[in-house]
Amino acid sequence: MKRATTLQKPKNFRAKAKDSDNPPWSEEMLGAPVMKRGRGPQRAPTKVQTTIRLDADVLAYFRAIGPGYQTQINEALRKVVKRGLTTRSSGRRSAWRSG
Repeated sequence: MKRATTLQKPKNFRAKAKDSDNPPWSEEMLGAPVMKRGRGPQRAPTKVQTTIRLDADVLAYFRAIGPGYQTQINEALRKVVKRGLTTRSSGRRSAWRSG
């Protein structure tokens, strides 16, 4: 039968070893704290943040493309707008392009 052993500190272990080449940081060295969250404002805001509901399979398709799937969705929508597709299959005008 094996005996349980515990890890012990080495006998010459010092809790606080002083290293003259690597002194502890002081408040003066650190400077003022910097709080950053997110990417910050766009330099030239060209896009609008919005919420849109998509079918799960459509979102899965674009996410499978990889990074940049939101840009791919934007480009696909831009193509539709460029073509001027404003009618649905039933022949009614779409709600977002009323005129």
